[in-house]
Amino acid sequence: MKFLTAMKLPGLILLASSLAIGCASTTDEAPTEEPEQTKPVEVAPEPEPTAPPVVEQSSESSYTVTKGDNLWDISAKPAVYNNPYQWPLIYKKNSDVIKDADLIYPGQELGIDDNPSAADTSNAVEHAKTRGSWSIGVTEDSDKAYLAR
Repeated sequence: MKFLTAMKLPGLILLASSLAIGCASTTDEAPTEEPEQTKPVEVAPEPEPTAPPVVEQSSESSYTVTKGDNLWDISAKPAVYNNPYQWPLIYKKNSDVIKDADLIYPGQELGIDDNPSAADTSNAVEHAKTRGSWSIGVTEDSDKAYLAR
């Protein structure tokens, strides 16, 4: 009791109100549960990416020559090679029906190699760039050399 009498009135009021608030306050909240401990998921390491094997397959489509066509324009078409310098690929593929690379005729059915090798493409472009002079009706020596490769 000495303790209570020693306290001043404001301290006593503060103590009483703290006790009243602490006892009177209740919450409807459920007690907080601690989260379940989850085990870490083991993730297998991703395999290192590997390039798929390159398989060069020869596939062929065809092109029917129309009036005004030439090998340069045909090879430039997006549906063919999309590159005019690859015209020698068409010439070589069809050397049995094309005697002079400068003469093709409407209605001719030309085979188109849809998947030429990189080496064949490189050789064709090189030939197109270095062919030299040409004349209609004559098979140029450079064309003969290209066909022989």
